[in-house]
Amino acid sequence: MSDVSLPVAGGKSGGKPGRDWLWMLALLIGPLLAALALGGLILLAMGVNPLSYYAFVVERSILRPSGLEATLTRMGPLLLIAASLIVAFRAGIWNLGGDGQFLLAAVMVAAMTPLMHEAGMPVWLVLVTGLLTGAVIGAAWSVLPALLKAFQGINEIITTLMMSFLGVSFANVLVKLAFLDPATTTPQTRTLPVEARLPRLFDTTVSSGLLIGLVVVVLVHLMMTRTAFGMRLRVVGANPRAAVHAGLSVPKLTIAVFAISAALAGLSGAVDILGTQGNVRADWNPAYSLTVVPLVFLARLNGFGSIAYVFLFSALTIGGESAARRLGVPSFFSLVIVALLLITLGLAEYADKRRRARARQ
Repeated sequence: MSDVSLPVAGGKSGGKPGRDWLWMLALLIGPLLAALALGGLILLAMGVNPLSYYAFVVERSILRPSGLEATLTRMGPLLLIAASLIVAFRAGIWNLGGDGQFLLAAVMVAAMTPLMHEAGMPVWLVLVTGLLTGAVIGAAWSVLPALLKAFQGINEIITTLMMSFLGVSFANVLVKLAFLDPATTTPQTRTLPVEARLPRLFDTTVSSGLLIGLVVVVLVHLMMTRTAFGMRLRVVGANPRAAVHAGLSVPKLTIAVFAISAALAGLSGAVDILGTQGNVRADWNPAYSLTVVPLVFLARLNGFGSIAYVFLFSALTIGGESAARRLGVPSFFSLVIVALLLITLGLAEYADKRRRARARQ
């Protein structure tokens, strides 16, 4: 895995502390600004004024109270996906199976919780059970890649992507067959009533899934940066041989990383269902996991930075949906921005490595 650690002021970067901080700021913000500028050029080619588009997105997703509430609500599942990726990437493991873990957990929670509510169970018990179920299903779907990586050394990029494809396909089969709601003509699971979903924050429409996401991201950041357990996970990812010489059980820690990361991805699916969706329709797949990957790298795997970039992406997607209707810009244009982010982030990483190489000479 590439070095994504932040430059340390006065360290081996070879520059002055002030310049180091400016360089770090450029690495954090530069790729985003470059992606927005490139996106603006594409909008110009489409005959759309980029300033009008971005202003419309900001107005509809942040400045309007209803848009801001929708943006904050969407952040909940995305933050949990970000936490999932931070755990894996900081430990040197590429868990790219989050979409399958997310969707399978969402389907199981969507199928189970309405039945529990109809059976007369207390709402708090339905919600707690749903959240725990989502985490367990997500972790369970990572068992095979975890075992193959831990004991056979098989590349987890291949196995997690394959399991993600299988998970998405299996989830759609479950929706259309085993968990199909007989009361509807549209293939979907039963719907959890609004009054049985996660409570709203204060007097708004913002789901408390946002609070869950924020708490988890902060806890994950502190765990990976301030605890002995997090240090062991980082050592295993950075240098497995050194970890073995230090007496660490690399297979057990590898399985632990998979379990935590996948459980958080599954928890994201549960939060999305219990907080917003209420059911799962056939062929629904928001593909949050692969979309959030460039955001956490842009934040340099920092939990607090990830919160900021998830907010910006949520605003872009919420405003982009409105822009698709009003300005004629395709609704998937936000994904184009994400793709541009990947390119600009790669260029920024290359520039950072060249700078560090020159500093070491």
